[in-house]
Amino acid sequence: MSTHSQSISQPDPMRWKALVLLCFANFLVMMDSAIIQIALPSIQDTLGYSQENLQWVMSAFLVFFGGFLLLGGRLADLFGNRRIFNLGVIVLIVSSLFAGLAWSEMSLNASRAVQGLGSAFIAPAALSMIMLLFSSNSKEMGKALAFWGLSGAAGGALGIVLGGVITELLGWRWTLLIYVPLGIIVLIFSPKLLQKTRRKATGRVDYIGAILVTVSSMLIVYGIVTAEHNGWQSVNTVLPLAIGAVLLVLFIIIQSKIKEPLLPLNIFKTPNLSIGNVSVFLIAASWFPLVYILVLYLQQVLQLSPFVGAMAMLPMPIFMALFMILIAEKVMDRFGIKKTMISGFILLGVGGILFSQTATVDGSYWTNVLLASLIASLGNALAYLPATTASVAEVESEKSGIASGLYNTFYQIGSAVGLAVIVAIAGATTATSTSGSQVVALNDGFQQAFFWGGIIGLVGAVLALLFTRSTK
Repeated sequence: MSTHSQSISQPDPMRWKALVLLCFANFLVMMDSAIIQIALPSIQDTLGYSQENLQWVMSAFLVFFGGFLLLGGRLADLFGNRRIFNLGVIVLIVSSLFAGLAWSEMSLNASRAVQGLGSAFIAPAALSMIMLLFSSNSKEMGKALAFWGLSGAAGGALGIVLGGVITELLGWRWTLLIYVPLGIIVLIFSPKLLQKTRRKATGRVDYIGAILVTVSSMLIVYGIVTAEHNGWQSVNTVLPLAIGAVLLVLFIIIQSKIKEPLLPLNIFKTPNLSIGNVSVFLIAASWFPLVYILVLYLQQVLQLSPFVGAMAMLPMPIFMALFMILIAEKVMDRFGIKKTMISGFILLGVGGILFSQTATVDGSYWTNVLLASLIASLGNALAYLPATTASVAEVESEKSGIASGLYNTFYQIGSAVGLAVIVAIAGATTATSTSGSQVVALNDGFQQAFFWGGIIGLVGAVLALLFTRSTK
């Protein structure tokens, strides 16, 4: 019997301190995909990336993160959450060192991919520990999940701010090297604050399933990414997409047949778990590209420096933090998961569509950016908490790791697919623009990107309306 299963009746007295450490680790993981965004132009200058290949600095991390999350969740269930959590932190520290010292495109992309692998072990193990720590009190669980959601959202948005500050003051390499000291801090506190869960005596790891789902997600994202300059009819686009889809179907068939699957399909019988995960996918697919395109718009169209561009992003995480800590949980208590999620998606969609109208070549931050960014941030915060709750809150404790892995998989693959599709739309629009000015052509692409990012948010609202079982 694990220490955690004993703590269900007797709450861990260190649980709130443990929550701080676990949320800090999640903050680092989510920051990893964001901190480098504002440094992308500097990386391009140093290592010679083309505009199309530049997004692989992001996508290499996201694809490996998303691809290995189910394996990370399964390993956490089998070998103990703390052990897998610490292993992930060590992998993140070492790969961040190599990423910060990168000498070529390939070395940076490879190091970013390994950073994704480390993060894929950290995230499900951390969320699983939170679910186990707070399983005895649903009110505390709600608060803990709100902090978890905030740590992820803040990591994504504050990462951009920190990235801008670090790039300006120390250079882009330190946006990666910073993980070395921060990761060591997590390792120091881990044995003091996190209870050890004993390794389960039985259970095998479905490595074939892990390989299938990882390769499948990589091929699908690669196909979408290359569609920008190859075209959607090209063999180079269709072939990876088709093989990726076949491998995904094969993965699901194998999961339904084997005794100890990587992903037990009966987990989807949990109320609202399916729509929760689909919602998480759509939130990421709308929000992540919106932030990515906004960073490029501020620097490449409005000509803000990395530091000023980063400061311009700061109101978004502050606004989300205040809302998530003070209001989001109360709104969900009052109106239930369904209404809260629909409202969030609508605001997220409206924010994106508003950007598509206000992001102009001669715009200013105060009149053209601030309002839309706050509306989108509010929508993200409002949709995120009910989607997270629906994805993980009702799962049995022995499947907490795999539920956490599934939730994080949908979020990361949503980020990667959303980014690939939206960047492809922006690139195609810019390439076919009849404007003589490169800045105007770029901005035309950004406006289309914002518009379709907003549409993804509105699709989320429709699906939440149709499929979420009301809790009120």
